[in-house]
Amino acid sequence: MDHQHQIKIFSCRSSRYLAEKIASSLSLDLGKSSVTVFSDGEFQPALEESVRGATVFIVQSTMPPVDNIFELLLMVDAARRASAYKVIAVIPYFGWARQDRKDRPRVPIGAKMVANLLVAAGCDRVMSADLHADQIQGFFDIPVDHIYASSIFLPYLRDLKLDNMSIAAPDMGGAKRANAYSRILGCPLIICHKSREKANVVGSMTAIGDVEGKNIVIIDDMIDTAGTITKAADMLMEKGALSVRALATHAVLSGPAYERIAKSALKEVIISDTIPLMTDPNVDRSKIKVLSVAEIFADVIDKVYNYKSISTSFIF
Repeated sequence: MDHQHQIKIFSCRSSRYLAEKIASSLSLDLGKSSVTVFSDGEFQPALEESVRGATVFIVQSTMPPVDNIFELLLMVDAARRASAYKVIAVIPYFGWARQDRKDRPRVPIGAKMVANLLVAAGCDRVMSADLHADQIQGFFDIPVDHIYASSIFLPYLRDLKLDNMSIAAPDMGGAKRANAYSRILGCPLIICHKSREKANVVGSMTAIGDVEGKNIVIIDDMIDTAGTITKAADMLMEKGALSVRALATHAVLSGPAYERIAKSALKEVIISDTIPLMTDPNVDRSKIKVLSVAEIFADVIDKVYNYKSISTSFIF
């Protein structure tokens, strides 16, 4: 890469596995960094090589705990104070994205606060994949590259060669995303309608659309406790579906998620590697298929660094 500013890619601790793949796709070595942890839990990241005048990309998904977002903020500050030319936060999974509005009185808009923190730390640009709500891009006063993982999922779905395939939205909120997939794949759309009793607890559920005899793929941006998708899968099978798969970019998979997926009617759960899976050998991951977003991010990083258009990287 012939360029006036050198490119450097660093990673925080929780996304190192993905940052290594991104760097490898760009034929680069991952930048050297370290983290000193004090006995009270405080930590201090350090860049172990010069970044003076360099365009620095820092990779970190901000899934809980809060340490992940704070480590990213400290790394951005470290790069800024070490005279980096530009500091770009690569956040494959942008946490707090579900807090994109005041959905009841006296609650924060967490996504906006995280955006403010990133700008205050010194970010020049942000890259993320499949934000929970598109309007989060507008929470930033710096450029945001919003990447769609559909470019890795669509070829996989086509290769399945399923007869009578239908796309399902797990709830009304996901209808727009599911509709985009159904339009591109040219197959019917089903919408699951649910009533929530409280956060992370689904009440009753019904389906709008033709379910019988269909091979259904439920599309969502994230799977958290897997309550909604497993309930939707069981309900769709009861209504005569041939098979049900689920597809989501971000595998948060908290609490009973793995157990629910293993016991559910789901044939397969297709996810990306924006968040690492649990490494516990006792966890049943047999139904989970992971596709990597590393090459999409590598491609967009390369284009941004070389001042090329990235519009071709967007499927929808």
